[in-house]
Amino acid sequence: QVQLVESGGGLVQPGGSLRLSCAASGSIFSIYHMGWYRQAPGKQRELVAAITSGGSTNYADYVKGRFTISRDNAKKTVYLQMNSLKPEDTAVYYCNADRFYDRVVVGNPRGSWGQGTQVTVSS
Repeated sequence: QVQLVESGGGLVQPGGSLRLSCAASGSIFSIYHMGWYRQAPGKQRELVAAITSGGSTNYADYVKGRFTISRDNAKKTVYLQMNSLKPEDTAVYYCNADRFYDRVVVGNPRGSWGQGTQVTVSS
């Protein structure tokens, strides 16, 4: 089992950028597929981006071209670079992990959910 801690959120103006980090500890990070998710007030948690253990990526349509997911296995960290942020990107962002990629992509990873990191896009 891998333990995950998200960081990097904050308040940013529309059009701005943030980079979120998800630091892992515990198990062998490199074998896990990873996902970034978000949950806005009153809405269900949804997948934002996913990355396989080998580095292949998938994105939700609403972030394609604006967000980039990446991983550094040596640092046991997965990142989410968010550019051209919009007010509708406001949410709590979470990361999670699973050894099965389909679970990551459908939003049902078996890892433990952390506290997340708040992203607020507002002028």
